Amino acid sequence: MPETTPEQTTPERTTTSVEESAGEDAAVIVVGAGPAGSAAAFHLASAGVDVLVLEKEEFPREKVCGDGLTPRAVHQLIRMGVDITGPGWIRSRGMRWITGDRQALIEWPKVGRYPEFGLCRSRHDFDEILAGHATAAGARLRTRTKVTGPLTDATGRIVGVRAEIGPERRPAEFRARVVIAADGASARLAVAMGRERQDQGLIATAARRYYRSPQRSQEEYLELWADLRRHDNDRLLAGYGWIFPMGDGRVNVGLGALRNRRSGPVDLRATMDRWLARTPEEWGLRPGDSASAGEDGGDGAAEGRVLSAALPIGFNRHPQYGQGLLLVGDSGGMVSPWNGEGIAQALEAGEVAAEAVVQALGQGDGPAHERALARYPVEMSRRWGRHYRLGSLLSRQVFSRGGFQPLLNRWVMGSPTTLDALARLLIGLVDAPPQDAVDRALNLLLHAVPAPAPSL
Repeated sequence: MPETTPEQTTPERTTTSVEESAGEDAAVIVVGAGPAGSAAAFHLASAGVDVLVLEKEEFPREKVCGDGLTPRAVHQLIRMGVDITGPGWIRSRGMRWITGDRQALIEWPKVGRYPEFGLCRSRHDFDEILAGHATAAGARLRTRTKVTGPLTDATGRIVGVRAEIGPERRPAEFRARVVIAADGASARLAVAMGRERQDQGLIATAARRYYRSPQRSQEEYLELWADLRRHDNDRLLAGYGWIFPMGDGRVNVGLGALRNRRSGPVDLRATMDRWLARTPEEWGLRPGDSASAGEDGGDGAAEGRVLSAALPIGFNRHPQYGQGLLLVGDSGGMVSPWNGEGIAQALEAGEVAAEAVVQALGQGDGPAHERALARYPVEMSRRWGRHYRLGSLLSRQVFSRGGFQPLLNRWVMGSPTTLDALARLLIGLVDAPPQDAVDRALNLLLHAVPAPAPSL
């Protein structure tokens, strides 16, 4: 468990009040203050770039998320200098996979530069912490500022954004040399610039709810259930369920499922109820358990409603750069096709985008400026391209039909080495140069996959 300090401090945010706002210029505008946007803003501000972040909501805010952070995400937080030792952070040692009567504990792999632990942190304040970290580095943040569309020049290049400010929806314009879209799965700015989602792209849906469960809240492993069945036709769910400890007496309970045209939409709430009815009574997760009253009157120790959201998977929006606009995080469809994780990818994309922008701003305008920005999708493809292509293939051919259960057979569950290799693939912990025999084997596997063309 992490050491705790008497008080968790959040860096003071430089937030401009609504009354003062009438539009302004910056070198870079970032639309959205989620993990991708705040990471980009932090790295830009740390490099001395004048960056303005526009966020439609106020903090703190809720997000549909499992709240679990893998070692790859933790690595990015450490690179940003985020304090992960105070109250509200709970460490995890690995994953516990459950399918039928079989269970397997998988420790987080000890690979190269990545830490040997994961974290859980509620998105209720996780995004606020990252936004505060960005403003402490020098970024300017405007909340309650909803971007409504792009400002473009005669060539179609984005030169800023239009926005509505505050509850009165006062119009304003903000101009910049470069714009980074980090506005989530809706990707409104990207769509307005003609960046449509691929028709064949994978889409998943996730739902989650918090439960009061003191017995499970201090668990050291992220629990994943691979044998869930749909409520309506008894088929295996094309996804998995999770129970993640929050360390404060609560757990985050949810499930994610790939959309399957053949089997139709999934009622996630009903499927979740069917699953939780199997859990031990003392966990307090069963629907209708009278141990304590939920806010909506009758789901036991539940807190709040079941919330759901779409997960844009596998680089399903292109191009990632063009006409002065970079797409990062969910806006670029960067959720992993292997496990539905998006925070690690969002944090990395924010850093890579910032590096490209810093290089471009140092080149002035012209071809050199464009070449620098074009390095962003090239680097994202280098990091994730082969991994995502293989994961997308498995998602279509295996996960979309039977979820993870076909992979977690008795032979796999009984082989620590195979489980370790599978865990590294699922969460993208494949290091280069290779660190051990498993790393070498996985690098060979991934390099056998044709590299996708960068999203230009």
